[in-house]
Amino acid sequence: MVKTVKLKCGTTLVMEKTDYVQSAALGIWVKAGAVDESEDVSGVSHYIEHMMFKGTESRTAKEIAADVDRIGGMFNAFTGKEATCYYIKTLSSNICKGAEILLDMLTCSKFDPEEMDKERQVIFEEIKMVKDSPDDDVFDTISELVASGNPFGRSILGTPESLSGIDRDKLTGYYREKYARDSIVVAVAGNFDEDAVREIFENRLLSLNESRQPRQLEVGAYRQSFNVKERDIEQTHICLAAPGVSLDDDRYYAFVLMNSILGGSMSSRLFQNIREEKGLAYSVYSTNSFASSWGYFSIYAGVAHDKAEAALDAIRYELDELRKSGVTAEELAMAKEQVKSAYIFGLENVNSRMFSIGKNELLLDKVYTPEEVLRGFDGVTENDVLEAASMIGDYSAYCGAAVTGRSFDLEGLVRG
Repeated sequence: MVKTVKLKCGTTLVMEKTDYVQSAALGIWVKAGAVDESEDVSGVSHYIEHMMFKGTESRTAKEIAADVDRIGGMFNAFTGKEATCYYIKTLSSNICKGAEILLDMLTCSKFDPEEMDKERQVIFEEIKMVKDSPDDDVFDTISELVASGNPFGRSILGTPESLSGIDRDKLTGYYREKYARDSIVVAVAGNFDEDAVREIFENRLLSLNESRQPRQLEVGAYRQSFNVKERDIEQTHICLAAPGVSLDDDRYYAFVLMNSILGGSMSSRLFQNIREEKGLAYSVYSTNSFASSWGYFSIYAGVAHDKAEAALDAIRYELDELRKSGVTAEELAMAKEQVKSAYIFGLENVNSRMFSIGKNELLLDKVYTPEEVLRGFDGVTENDVLEAASMIGDYSAYCGAAVTGRSFDLEGLVRG
């Protein structure tokens, strides 16, 4: 059972206790991500996330890591389009000690200028690493294309130019503005003492501002666009994308099941056609990217340079078939079992549960129970999937990105 508590300090605490495990995961979620940034500070949310690990008033960076190891914990953080999350997993008996370490990082980080310069170089290398990974690069590129002109198209990492212009004043100013108590959700899952966790967080965030200006995101009209990058690589990486639905859209469950049938598993249509039957690609799949007020659907394929056109033709064929004929009762039943099984398996992982309840509470102000989720999938009909397919089935309307060793007319092939 999930319990949601509004702490006296204004922060929300969401807890899901599972007595039969011996571990717990705790995450501090902050409503600060790429969508909140302006172009001149692009990447600052991610930059702050890195700096949280570089030392506090009472701990050096090495001591932070040693204190986590001392309690046998595993900790990390990530920054997304809409949120930043700092999390730790420990034995149940040590979760309060883990929470104290995260709180020290969140409220007492020094943001030392010398360490900032070092970490800026680390992020430069991270940007290069993405560029050197064609599959990562093509997904970053398609994300920017399909959301062009929208906040969701902004880069999480930023650019070398934007990062070079972020000094300590800009970084701490953004931190003070966005890291407010009403924009933070603490999520805990596993076996833990609810009262002890609540007591730790009741007064430990008072050094942060009470509130921040409400986030206002304007999602503009979709614009089709293309980007082909030539590199000295042995394979062509293609990604197509079109607008989808948001996290709390009524069609969310239909989109998840449609994706499973089209390209989300080894029995999916794309995998069976493009890899198994035609042998065009080692990796081919589709995926949904959901955000609080927007989303997109994408298809990826990694193929030999001379197989790009054939792979695109096969993708076009499967999208046309899906849009015209929908799915069979057998396909839908299989997809439901696959998706529900994956969801239930996740319920048995305390990290997965913490991520789920924390993200939903932060972005949607609500947490769905497992029963609600399973009912959502069970209620999807063949007509619901057909409606979802009609939204993403027009191949000629997709954005397209490619990282390739041989130039080709991606726009011409998609537009027809």
